[in-house]
Amino acid sequence: MNGTIEETPPPEGLPPSPAPAAEAGRPLAGRVALVTGASRGIGAAVALELGRMGAHCVLVARTQGGLEEMDDAIRDAGGEGATLLPFDLAKGAERIDAIGPSVYERFGRLDILVHAAGSLGTLTPAGHITPRDWEETVGVNLTAAWRLIRTCDPVLRASDAGRAVFLTTRRVAEPKAYWGAYGATKAGMEHLALTWAQEAAISALRVNLADPGAVATRMRARAYPGEDAATLPKPADVAPAIAALCLPGEMRNGEVIRLGDR
Repeated sequence: MNGTIEETPPPEGLPPSPAPAAEAGRPLAGRVALVTGASRGIGAAVALELGRMGAHCVLVARTQGGLEEMDDAIRDAGGEGATLLPFDLAKGAERIDAIGPSVYERFGRLDILVHAAGSLGTLTPAGHITPRDWEETVGVNLTAAWRLIRTCDPVLRASDAGRAVFLTTRRVAEPKAYWGAYGATKAGMEHLALTWAQEAAISALRVNLADPGAVATRMRARAYPGEDAATLPKPADVAPAIAALCLPGEMRNGEVIRLGDR
């Protein structure tokens, strides 16, 4: 199902969203999940996994065609389909700001946020990073994360089991030459998410980060063009572990979960 998110004032004083009835084999039945970067790679694999688990997925990515393919894939996997939001996170500030209140207005709840969208930028010396590359990388990796937190926070807190997961990278802990823009923006995102986790600790909201490690994605191929992708895990291999962080029974908070060894 295609969805258009209209501009809506931020929700205030939201009543709690009731816990949906559990279904056998569908632990997320009745819950609503927002997934960015959902048309390909890890984001698509996580969206598919969440759909299989019963969640209604609100999918964000740049391309309408890719999102429509994901809608079909979720239905083929036994899910109920998805709401599609095709726009560029780096250029869609107002659309990001509208997501939380509009999803709440439409569905009465938002239970899960997975920020899987990411921008590699250009691997280049720090002194050679262009303003255009910097703004694109900051826009997707950091500014979009801040805006998503801002718009989704009150709605996720209204859930009986709000869950947020941000994809991070080993480049935060292990800086590497030429990866300055990517590493710096992911470090900022990681710090912001961990701060949010501390602030949410007294609520039912749980916020974590997942580092998938080396996975055979288009971004990985751009960064390591000589690498044999057949030697790497596929997005579908790491998606279940990321989706598991979205389950109501997952009580970890403020952690960086490493899923790979490089």
